[in-house]
Amino acid sequence: MAPDTDGPAATAFPRELLTGYRGYLENAHRASRPDYERLALYGQQPEVMVVSCCDSRVTPEGIFSAGPGELFVVRNVANLVPPYTPDNDYHSTSAALEFAVQALKVRHIVVMGHGQCGGVKAFLNQDAAPLSPGDFIGKWMTLLEPAAEFRCLKIERDDDPQLALEYAGVRQSLVNLRSFPCVRILEEKGRLSLHGAWFDIGSGELRLLDPQTDRFHTASTLPDPASAR
Repeated sequence: MAPDTDGPAATAFPRELLTGYRGYLENAHRASRPDYERLALYGQQPEVMVVSCCDSRVTPEGIFSAGPGELFVVRNVANLVPPYTPDNDYHSTSAALEFAVQALKVRHIVVMGHGQCGGVKAFLNQDAAPLSPGDFIGKWMTLLEPAAEFRCLKIERDDDPQLALEYAGVRQSLVNLRSFPCVRILEEKGRLSLHGAWFDIGSGELRLLDPQTDRFHTASTLPDPASAR
């Protein structure tokens, strides 16, 4: 018999989440119970903020093998940071950034794009009909317009327009980060560092933005931080 999708089963909490929670409670949480108790008592003190896409295939904590309390993660469509706009509107990403920099005093902000980003595809396919009358995605993705005009390298665009714009979005978000006075001042004082990254879902490859050349390079080709100690 087919499940009654209009009955109680449709409103029940997802069973797979409960199963996953039990596994988490019995394994991950139990193994790190002292760490969780310390975090609950003293609060979080992450040194790194990551701005990532809300794509379910991209998980910063998993990619960087981060434990609880180690990363302050903000996720939105296409990992975009809007420019500093102090008005009476709602600014979720800006609010999170403000908290991370001013309250948590993070020392690093990483903007991480990824391959085959749906938000970037939507921007490139502007003839597509909006998903809803509100067209929230379309409005949000206009943040990429400066990136498409000023941050796309011609050699990258000629080779792969989608990838070029994924890169450009990271570059533009770093520019927008520096439009926030609190970010710009702390960076100038050497108390905050900004970084760009890009992740390939299929291969697991991580590429980092070189601030000197403005090009992305595979992380495995860079010096091992441990070897520099």
